[in-house]
Amino acid sequence: MIKFIDLFAGIGGFRLAFESIGATCVFSAEIDKYACSTYKMNFGDNPFCDVSTLDPKTVPDFDILCAGFPCQPFSLAGQRKGFQDTRGTLFFDIERILKTKQPKAFILENVKGLVNHSKGQTLEVILETLTKKLNYKVFYDVLNSKNYGLPQNRERIYILGFKNHSVEFEFPKPITNTMDLSTVLDTKLEGTEISEIAKFNIETHLKQHRKYEEIKKNKLLLAYEIRKSRCSFRFDNISPTLTAKMGTGGNNVPIFVHEMRKFTTRECLRIQGFPESYQIEPNTAQSYKQIGNSVSVPVVRLLAQTILKHIC
Repeated sequence: MIKFIDLFAGIGGFRLAFESIGATCVFSAEIDKYACSTYKMNFGDNPFCDVSTLDPKTVPDFDILCAGFPCQPFSLAGQRKGFQDTRGTLFFDIERILKTKQPKAFILENVKGLVNHSKGQTLEVILETLTKKLNYKVFYDVLNSKNYGLPQNRERIYILGFKNHSVEFEFPKPITNTMDLSTVLDTKLEGTEISEIAKFNIETHLKQHRKYEEIKKNKLLLAYEIRKSRCSFRFDNISPTLTAKMGTGGNNVPIFVHEMRKFTTRECLRIQGFPESYQIEPNTAQSYKQIGNSVSVPVVRLLAQTILKHIC
């Protein structure tokens, strides 16, 4: 039985991916109380835990460490303070746990901005820590969810490491059966739900765009980054990157123009590859934030399948 731990677990995207291929979660940790509530709703246990104060010796033995460690310190949407930001130092808590527990493998996920943060020096520190201090053989690449069967332009760096230095890992090749947004559309919405997802005057924002009349002709066209001064649009039936700001910032809000409404949380879950059985409080700010902070489940599943082949 392959065992894994789920750090900075969010709403359990890593757990869904690894459990779907037969691995067992033996420990999970998440500090956001709203995400913990969603996690418990779906997995039956409350992962509330501050990783920065966690004693690694109390963690059960495991084979794989999974961590989508906080991305804001490296994100273009944030101030990009990196290791000057307290959240950025959470990587070193991952280091503490790896050093103590010595698992066979790990998988880390973060925003693409980590690659060039501080002219690449931040990533260099991370890689040197993993290879020279912890003696893992490390592989990394930036993968886009739209290339792995999901209708979302979402670029994320994945960093994988193995204790076995004979491993020759290859990242999965892009697949061709890409979905578009028509496959995730909710066609039967109740009146209450419609009112929840259309609380701000979308049309007022859209009419400011010089191509508004032309834009209305495209049924699945998206508006996003709804702000007082502008709207941005996609014409390829692929969602922009879902972010935490869907729930907290009032911008980066994806819109179905022809219906003059935001995406529902169920549509967002589908765009991230979550199963229909997954439960979340519908259309709340916290739920949008949680989904935007999560991982694309099918992408992680592909990586997980390859990891298990190398450690089993």
